[in-house]
Amino acid sequence: QVQLVESGGGLVQAGGSLRLSCAASGRTFDRYTLGWFRQAPGKEREFVAAINWSGRWTRYADSVKGRFTISRDIPKNTVYLQMNSLKPEDTAVYYCARENGDDIRTGPNEYDYWGQGTQVTVSS
Repeated sequence: QVQLVESGGGLVQAGGSLRLSCAASGRTFDRYTLGWFRQAPGKEREFVAAINWSGRWTRYADSVKGRFTISRDIPKNTVYLQMNSLKPEDTAVYYCARENGDDIRTGPNEYDYWGQGTQVTVSS
């Protein structure tokens, strides 16, 4: 059974930092892109960042470039999202997901396995 389990969310003041983790189990993820998405109340799920299987290539949403960093630990089957300089508009449930391929794509429909999400709340 495929599982993606996020952790590391919480409440932080604007300007602060959080590090999200996503542990994958059940299948091999080392030949697939892994990505982070987020969904705020009343809004559609949006792309945040993605990293290819080797970790060499990454892609970020414009809204998080320069503030967030995605990385992965292949032996541990874990992907991370380091979030710095957080803003109230970053408040959302954050999800990690596995792409059905290795193309660092941004559309949610390109991802076939999802975690349950972790809440990130940034206070002003």
